[in-house]
Amino acid sequence: MVRRNVLRMGLATVLGAGLVAPPAASAGGVPAGFVEAYPATAAAMQAAGPPYAGWAAEGRRFLVFDPRGDGRAVEVVGDLATADRIAVLIPGVGTRLPDFDRGLGGVTRRALARQARDLYAALRAAAPHTRVAVLAWLGYDPPDGFVAAATPVSARRGALALGEQLRTLAEQRPAARVTLIGHSYGALVAGLAAVDAPAQVTDLVSLGGVGAGVDRADQLGGIRIWAAEATDDWIRHLPQVRLPGIGHGVRPGDSSFDARPLPAAAAIGHDGYLLPGGPTLDALADIVLHGATEAAGARR
Repeated sequence: MVRRNVLRMGLATVLGAGLVAPPAASAGGVPAGFVEAYPATAAAMQAAGPPYAGWAAEGRRFLVFDPRGDGRAVEVVGDLATADRIAVLIPGVGTRLPDFDRGLGGVTRRALARQARDLYAALRAAAPHTRVAVLAWLGYDPPDGFVAAATPVSARRGALALGEQLRTLAEQRPAARVTLIGHSYGALVAGLAAVDAPAQVTDLVSLGGVGAGVDRADQLGGIRIWAAEATDDWIRHLPQVRLPGIGHGVRPGDSSFDARPLPAAAAIGHDGYLLPGGPTLDALADIVLHGATEAAGARR
């Protein structure tokens, strides 16, 4: 109790100092697109110069590209026009467009583009004949640091943009099944978007997630909620509080949240969940393909 009171006093001090005041209102994102957006995004990337012009020259396909500010990008890996299984990867704190390929701090395993390709490769290896696509979804402006990440402001804006993207996918691929995969703060974005997501969204996966907008998995209706949380992930030390304007409540990886558990290798920290050869990536492929995972002892 004393620890919690101290925490609350500290948070109140931060709020009073204006250090976590919501940022000024912005557009909150760019319009969600489908495959018809590819030529326009390629032209915008060419106009933006390196390294983005090189991405377009390589034939990479983007639903969204906007280099302004911290930047936005939604890359498609696979054939979205025919996909029956679609995975959407949502990154967390500090991710900016310049980090899309190189990763935060230049650490390639943190690169959203690489993670999307690794997941796509795992899906293709597990089911070569299934039509799959992975979206590397930097369609929002993640908070730039831990102080800003203590508030849900960026997540709410991100959820609005993600919701628009999900409705576009549902309209264009009504028979497809969509899985949301949020890392860290991205899990909160996914959870907030899942509240009124179309029926095509069947599963939500939290990888070291800070929260999901609710405190129990059954509060998100019929969407299956999965969570992986490594034993050495520092997210385990995050205070599980929700106060007015600050805090994210119970982590999906906490047993009280009652998410379906996913395996996580030891000694991967906060950003090793999607490493090839690891148990989490294999389990994710099973969820995207089948809506279940043998590793969790469930099969639909």
